Amino acid sequence: MKKSELIHLKNWFADYVSGYYTADSEYNRAISLKEEHTKRVCDNIVMLGKSLDISEQEMLLAETMALLHDIGRFKQYAVYGTFKDMDSKNHATLGLQQIGMHKILNVFSKYEKRLVAKAVAYHNVAVLPKAEDEKTLFFIRLLRDADKLDIWKVFIDYYNEREKNPNPTIELGLPDEPVCSPQVLQTLKECKTVRINDLKTLNDFKLLLIGWAFDLNFVPSFQALQNRKYIEQLASILPQSKEVKEAVKQAHDHVIRCSGEF
Repeated sequence: MKKSELIHLKNWFADYVSGYYTADSEYNRAISLKEEHTKRVCDNIVMLGKSLDISEQEMLLAETMALLHDIGRFKQYAVYGTFKDMDSKNHATLGLQQIGMHKILNVFSKYEKRLVAKAVAYHNVAVLPKAEDEKTLFFIRLLRDADKLDIWKVFIDYYNEREKNPNPTIELGLPDEPVCSPQVLQTLKECKTVRINDLKTLNDFKLLLIGWAFDLNFVPSFQALQNRKYIEQLASILPQSKEVKEAVKQAHDHVIRCSGEF
């Protein structure tokens, strides 16, 4: 893969996304959310790649994966009016369909196409595939970390402005009730990631985001999470009960250990 091919792909992406904007400002708000998210995930993956000292060729592939990882989100929102996979279709699957339909990887080698497709396909799964080789798993993990680092930012930034600009799309339609589900709290105490099917309230979703700390893969990812204080910011907008504090502490301690700050 050449740098010129990535530049061409970025131009294609901008043109592709521009076709989804309409005269509806509220609709455009959702499209812009995902467009800006994609740009920051690209920045995150470059940051992580540099920290991990990957090659220039690997960096180009990694940024391509980041650029295309959510390409299915635009079709998803246009057709279903939601970003909730359970109420529509898996956005990774939709993304692979768009990649194939527009033949945007045709200039890539068979090996490169496979890596990009696998990363897009598995960037949002609950459990990583066991049958993949280490190189493929490396890129999948790298993309997942870069993606999480920005989703944390998106939600925290949104919540800080929530009273002025509420957006049910970001909240997945969950009720804003002052409780946390016992099952969700228990999952965090066991140092596990929360299942989306267990979410009952918006507070549960905040705990799910905190629990993503247990699904990070690389030291620079943990360091970025620690430096940006996303766990602390999410914890500050949760009920301050003993049970919540204990669950959050499990995640925070895990981040400190894995970032080398102990």
